[in-house]
Amino acid sequence: MDYLHSFGLAFMAFFAMMNPLASAAVFLGLTEGVGRDTERAVARKSLIVTFIIVVVFAVAGKLIFELFGITLPALRLAGGALVAMVGYRMVQGTPSSVQHPSVSDRQSAAQAQVADAAASRGAINHAQLDVAISPLATPLLAGPGTIATAMNLSAQADPLRLGLTLAAFALLCAITYAAFMNGHALLRWVGQSGMNALTRIMGLILAVIGAQMMIEGIKGAFNLG
Repeated sequence: MDYLHSFGLAFMAFFAMMNPLASAAVFLGLTEGVGRDTERAVARKSLIVTFIIVVVFAVAGKLIFELFGITLPALRLAGGALVAMVGYRMVQGTPSSVQHPSVSDRQSAAQAQVADAAASRGAINHAQLDVAISPLATPLLAGPGTIATAMNLSAQADPLRLGLTLAAFALLCAITYAAFMNGHALLRWVGQSGMNALTRIMGLILAVIGAQMMIEGIKGAFNLG
C-alpha cells in the first residue's frame, strides 16, 4: 500500500503540474494549420523529450546535489515554494511564466510555421518540429516546476520508488499524448468554464503539494523529526 501511495502521489503531482487539458489547448494553438501527421510527430517528439528530461533529473538528482552542494531540505524548500507559487497562480486564474510558453516562444513557433507555408499540406519538416522542443517540451511540459517535483520525489527514494515515480510520469505522458491527439473534441466537451474550474482544482492540489514539500524541508533543516 505504501508503494501504491507513492505512485499515486507522484502521478497526481505531475498531473497537476502538467495539466494535460490545458497543455492540449496550447498544443493546438502552436500546431494550428499543420497536417495531422505533423501534429502527431510534434506531440510524440515533445513528450519523448519531456520524459528524457524528467528521467535525467530524477536519476541524477543525488549527483546534482553533491556537485552543487545542495542539501535535500534546501531542494524541498525551494522546489516546494516554486510548486506552491505555480498552484497559487492557477487558483487565481493567472497563468504562471514557469508553466506556460513566453510571448517570444509563441512568436518563434509562429515564425517557424510561416517559414514552412510553402511546404505541401501535411508534410513534416524540421522547422515545424522545432515547437516540440520549445515551447512544448520546455517550458510547458518539463518546466522548472515539473523538474523540481521529479527531483523532490526521487531524492531519497529507493530503486523501486524511483521506478514507480518514472512509471507514473510515463503514464501521464501517454495520457497527455492522447489529449493532444483528441484536443479539439476534449475542449469542445469540457468548455471554457470547465477548463477554468479544472485549472483551479489542479492549482489547489499543486499549492497543497508545494506546502507539504516545504514542511518536509523545514523538518529536515531543523531536525524536527
